[in-house]
Amino acid sequence: MKLTATLLTCLSLAYAEDTGILRKLSENNFGPNPGLPACISMAVESGDPVKDASVIILKATAGCRIPWHWHTPTEQLMMVSGSAKIEMKGGSTATIGPGGYAKMPSKHVHQFTCTSACTGFVSSDRAFDIHYVDTSGKEIAPDTVLTTKK
Repeated sequence: MKLTATLLTCLSLAYAEDTGILRKLSENNFGPNPGLPACISMAVESGDPVKDASVIILKATAGCRIPWHWHTPTEQLMMVSGSAKIEMKGGSTATIGPGGYAKMPSKHVHQFTCTSACTGFVSSDRAFDIHYVDTSGKEIAPDTVLTTKK
């Protein structure tokens, strides 16, 4: 699922790549994304997640979970505050805190849960999307996942 125009309307896009970008965390305009759980808000730091590589900052409440999913781009996550549990399908699980890092290759199924209120940077090497899957790995509609209580 591509990030929607709603997200782009809610977020502050910084296209000052030619002169650099300087921004305090408090200067970000965080907003929701219909393709993600309501407990997450995001802001674009650089790039254009709809069309190309980008860096996004996310904030999530304690217990917020992004169920099993994968992305077309390679996703890299670096935690700024709080902690999050990252689970890789068929692989390892770890809880990371500030400065913690996770890299998920293209189409690698994983899930993300903030174990305490958390903030982190997500970088993608191409347009950002999210594809939710059931426990067998079959793709399922975001509306089904996001309205189901886990």
